[in-house]
Amino acid sequence: MVRSIVHTAALIASLAFVADARAEGLAPYEITGDGIVDSLTGVPGDAARGRALVLTRTTTCILCHSGPFPETRFQGDLAPDLTGAGNRWTVSQLRLRMVDASRFNPDTIMPSYYRADGLVRVGRNFADKPILSAAEIEDIVAFLATLRD
Repeated sequence: MVRSIVHTAALIASLAFVADARAEGLAPYEITGDGIVDSLTGVPGDAARGRALVLTRTTTCILCHSGPFPETRFQGDLAPDLTGAGNRWTVSQLRLRMVDASRFNPDTIMPSYYRADGLVRVGRNFADKPILSAAEIEDIVAFLATLRD
């Protein structure tokens, strides 16, 4: 019985360490109001790279969203059109939506692109790591901010 308690305590301690190690891989950020004001990388993203990422069908936006991308066939229709995203949301709000959309709607189907903990139904390729890097988030935010009506 004592041995079982010791093993359980050791397991809990090791799980806590793993969770802390996982979180250390993410750039720190502060949520202010309904957004993240400061860049995750300390520099603005590149809108051209962001556009390419938005149109990457395997991991990001175009799977669910449509937008002003006439060259791209089979755009998503599960989520709002991205046309005018730069008018609807500030850079700060866009950044938080990309980092963790569940902050706005706990029932959203949009992935939390920059989280590694507290997630459910995570694909094996993304277990214990964010879907996108801080730089990729910043690039996408820079592009989405350019989408104006």
